[in-house]
Amino acid sequence: MATENIDVKEDVVAESSEIDSASREYVYENRRYVGLKETVWYVIYDMCQSFNIDSFSDRFITSILQIDLDLQTVVNVFNGFWDVINDIFTAAIVEKTRTRWGKFKPYLVALGIPGTLGTCFYWLMPMFFKGKGSRDMAKFLTYFILAIVREGAGTFRAIAKTGMLATITPHPVDRTRLITMAEFFSGLLGEKLPQQILTVLIDLIGRKVINLSYTSTFMFMGNFTSIVSGVASLIFCVMTRERVMQSVETPSVWQGIKSVVNNKPILLLTLSETLSNFSVGGSINDYYIDVLNFASMTMVAGIPGAIINPFSFSLVPWFRRKFSTKALYLLGTKSQSLLDIPVFLIGMIGGKHNGIYKKILPMFFVMAIKEAIYMVFWGVRRVIPSEMYNESMDYCEWKNGYRTEAMTSVARDLTKKLASILNSALSLQLKKLIGYDISSYTRGAAQTDDTKFGLFAMATIIPTVTGLLGIIPILFYDLSGEKRERMYAELLTRREEAAKLAMSGSKEDIEKLAKEQLSVGDKKRDL
Repeated sequence: MATENIDVKEDVVAESSEIDSASREYVYENRRYVGLKETVWYVIYDMCQSFNIDSFSDRFITSILQIDLDLQTVVNVFNGFWDVINDIFTAAIVEKTRTRWGKFKPYLVALGIPGTLGTCFYWLMPMFFKGKGSRDMAKFLTYFILAIVREGAGTFRAIAKTGMLATITPHPVDRTRLITMAEFFSGLLGEKLPQQILTVLIDLIGRKVINLSYTSTFMFMGNFTSIVSGVASLIFCVMTRERVMQSVETPSVWQGIKSVVNNKPILLLTLSETLSNFSVGGSINDYYIDVLNFASMTMVAGIPGAIINPFSFSLVPWFRRKFSTKALYLLGTKSQSLLDIPVFLIGMIGGKHNGIYKKILPMFFVMAIKEAIYMVFWGVRRVIPSEMYNESMDYCEWKNGYRTEAMTSVARDLTKKLASILNSALSLQLKKLIGYDISSYTRGAAQTDDTKFGLFAMATIIPTVTGLLGIIPILFYDLSGEKRERMYAELLTRREEAAKLAMSGSKEDIEKLAKEQLSVGDKKRDL
């Protein structure tokens, strides 16, 4: 009996070696599943994710719509818990979806137009509540209900988008090519152009160079970007398709939970992001506008970095050769936080009330240098985390025999969102604690010196110190090297066989093959 077991193990090891040898070249083959037309629209779709003025959402709600800070806290906390609850049900629904168009595409197409209309109404709210006070209940309840509805629909779209981008191609090289091209051209073609335009307009309005109101400017820019990005996104979602086959039988809720628990890569990524989300702070836009009175600092100080930005993507292969995956993840996600430490220390030269953090010219040089250094790692930041998440989805398929993109996406976001609820509440209350006046912006009045110092600290040192714990989990990440190569060699072999049977075999044959591949895969991993 013992001899028999040894023979079986030797056969399995031999088979594993043959698969590794035969598939290693295939893993690195530059095979493209996504054609030129779809690639172009993929790039446009990626640009649409940032073609908005969402970075000014907090200022819009606080200073333009003027919702009381305590009421904002109520909405954010309630909406955060609602987000957690609806995530679970939404993931279960999406996970069991099987249609001729795919698992994720139907949701992206169906919610495209309603989502765009809801976003447009969001930016038009000041028109409907003109002259209402910060604690007006009609305004508050409208904002409250809209936030809940948008969150529910947004969950479907977010889960479907993540799943779609993970299944658009079965080949890791092809997927990395898409991610890199999208990030490169998005930055090169100006995906953040609307935010930059709004930044300039804010300064011109504040200095009375142009005769426009803040309210009408925010409403126009918000609606314009919502419509343009909404239409372009819908076109991509209609014409693209999913190419990674899902299991014939839909996984149960328990299987979905199990696939998350035994997926070490996703657990480590989730824990890192969760701890990072405990970072409490404020918006850099608040510092530029309320302290320096120069909203365009974002754009002006970013000029050196903008020059470096496109070249950062060409550095990704070099970084890949020189550093491990976890080192690159940390370089990409934590470099900005670490650079904020010297920014704070330099800004404090001169003291709390008279520090150079209040002066435009010296802070321009400080922020320009920071952005230039940070942009060296921009390509890594935009490519590596996406790669790691998509690889963790493939790991799920390799280990369990089925994919659970929706449930994994929710599990990944669940703890992050719980942390964000606390973060959002603390940030608003911290803003209140430093004496922030929500009406000063539209009145043309200045914040107090203590408030200005608080805004500077909230934009630099406070989020850095409170978010550094996110480094620890990634130190244990190990899906790289030989383990990653073996995973893709076996996955590509399985998918080829499954595709052949899907064209000519019966449902029973396909299910039998899946069970056999999973069984062999488990034996190999045990060895």
